[in-house]
Amino acid sequence: MANNQCESCKDKTGQCSPESCGKSLLLPQNEASEIKHVIGVMSGKGGVGKSSVSALLAVSLARAGYKVGIMDADITGPSIPRLFGLKARPEQFNEMLLPVKTALGIEVMSLNLLLPEEDDPVIWRGPILASAVKQFWSDVAWGRLDYLIVDMPPGTGDVPLTVLQSLPLDGLIVVSSPQDLAMMVVKKAIKMVQQVHIPVLGLVENMSYLACPHCGERIHLFGSGHVADAARANDLRLLDVLPLDPELAALGDAGKIEEYSGKAFNIDPVLTITGEQKKVN
Repeated sequence: MANNQCESCKDKTGQCSPESCGKSLLLPQNEASEIKHVIGVMSGKGGVGKSSVSALLAVSLARAGYKVGIMDADITGPSIPRLFGLKARPEQFNEMLLPVKTALGIEVMSLNLLLPEEDDPVIWRGPILASAVKQFWSDVAWGRLDYLIVDMPPGTGDVPLTVLQSLPLDGLIVVSSPQDLAMMVVKKAIKMVQQVHIPVLGLVENMSYLACPHCGERIHLFGSGHVADAARANDLRLLDVLPLDPELAALGDAGKIEEYSGKAFNIDPVLTITGEQKKVN
């Protein structure tokens, strides 16, 4: 598990350790949560389908028999509840919030579940946004989970940094679309993660191609190869390549992403990296 320590006291190796610091910023799990693995899904820019990838990963893990939760840490642009068609408000239990369950039993917590209307804006400054993320970890009764997927906000600002420093992340999955321009910005996120010494589990190329509905030919609308090249250049795994699929877009808009019958997220590399065994159904 990553050793997130303050940047002010690195030892002779350049790494920050409990021996040289003792001031870990990581928040402990609360008494109502028992989470085995915490995986962040991030990108250097918006619009690459990071939330969709988070949802597909969670759905694929749930279908494989794992207990899964999603923390929607994109406080100002939360979209996880819409993808799953969730509208119920979280209930309280012993002064803690209970996540809202999807049809597959995925536990979800998002600020949009707490707003009067889903299109109400969240006009908060950085410290308050960061505090909300911490509360989603400390004040939510997640229960027993094999995986908690953290859908992070885009960029390298206050809230992503709070997630990296406060949550006990096993690693990050970085999402990009195929364009070289998008990959350039995503590289900033990779370097940010490396600077705080959290492992990058691998890259995902989203919206990689459109399959012709008549002949099945793959049409690369945004070019090809940039994410795979970046993975090789940074000695990272290419975890999966996901298509641009009108069915997925329609189901996401309708709040029925769990009904998607197209290409599922390939969880095999994730299970390998986190040391889990594939369940036999």
